[in-house]
Amino acid sequence: MAKNDTFSGYHPLVNFLYFALVISFSMFFMHPITLAISLACATSYSIYIGGQKAMKFTLVYMLPLMLMTMLINPAFNHAGMTILTYLPSGNPLTLESITYGIASAAMLVAVITWFSCFNKVITSDKFVYLFGRVIPALSLVLSMTLRFVPHFRAQIKIVSEAQRCIGRDASSGGVIKRLRNGITILSIMVTWALENAIETADSMKSRGYGLPGRSAFSIYRFDRRDRNTMIFLFICAAYIILGQVLGALYWRYFPSMRGSGANIYTISVLIAYTAMCFMPVVLNIREDRKWTRLKSAA
Repeated sequence: MAKNDTFSGYHPLVNFLYFALVISFSMFFMHPITLAISLACATSYSIYIGGQKAMKFTLVYMLPLMLMTMLINPAFNHAGMTILTYLPSGNPLTLESITYGIASAAMLVAVITWFSCFNKVITSDKFVYLFGRVIPALSLVLSMTLRFVPHFRAQIKIVSEAQRCIGRDASSGGVIKRLRNGITILSIMVTWALENAIETADSMKSRGYGLPGRSAFSIYRFDRRDRNTMIFLFICAAYIILGQVLGALYWRYFPSMRGSGANIYTISVLIAYTAMCFMPVVLNIREDRKWTRLKSAA
């Protein structure tokens, strides 16, 4: 469970449904306002549950990635009717290509940020709980994959410190020596990863994992709070999908920019989309205020 995150305490089915909706909508809706909403909500939630580490990740990696995507698209995409100027190569620089580059960058960063939040909230035990009976083998592989990177980083730190104690540090000495020590550490890590995977598979097999009729202990219970949240997500998703079908979120970039106007129905769909994307942050803020009132009353 993510630290100090109320939404992580909800049922895994609610968590998974939420991320499936926001990630899917972020990838398929190219309306500028929906992209801005998705990016803002994803960044807010990531910083809330990740703190300074998430903020550093956003500034160091996501912001340069967004700027690079914004610059690359107009350099190679010259479609559009509104020509602003001509590049040294003679190709036109159009307003539509710039706008589409900004939209593509926002979509890319929003999806990556949502996936980073997904990785923090949907832990390996939640994933096995959701899909262990439906696709047991694939569920176990995906669960091991999700936890591989953090475990690998922690283990390589331990191995590197142990090698440093015996004078086999990969960050000191000549180039040949550092390369040899680095290969040794990599070999140790590959062996550890393979052994860990085999041990996990043997352990799950000895417990009867994946056998038909096998019962499993679970700490997750679907209560009234989860039911109400699930209903809220279904209502929002249905209204948003209906709005997309009816053209409330329609937007095109080429050959000229054109989309749905600022009518009442479009605004209502955008409000529903904002409410759905911003839901975890609202839940956390409400819980924080409740906790603050209880502490002040004590």
